[in-house]
Amino acid sequence: MTWTQTELDALKRAYASGTLRVSYDGKLVEYGSEADLLRRIRVIEREVQASSGSSRPSHSYAAFSKG
Repeated sequence: MTWTQTELDALKRAYASGTLRVSYDGKLVEYGSEADLLRRIRVIEREVQASSGSSRPSHSYAAFSKG
């Protein structure tokens, strides 16, 4: 499915404001919970990153032990 930056921005604004109702491009969508809304945001972010060829930065941590 093709996602738009407009949709992603609308979802992030709704999440930040604490509302579950999102309006974009003449559409109105109501999510059942904050978790549902956040899950949709993450899915779209991954799709956008994959289509743009960029990946999330990875981090690793070194651990040391004396014994």
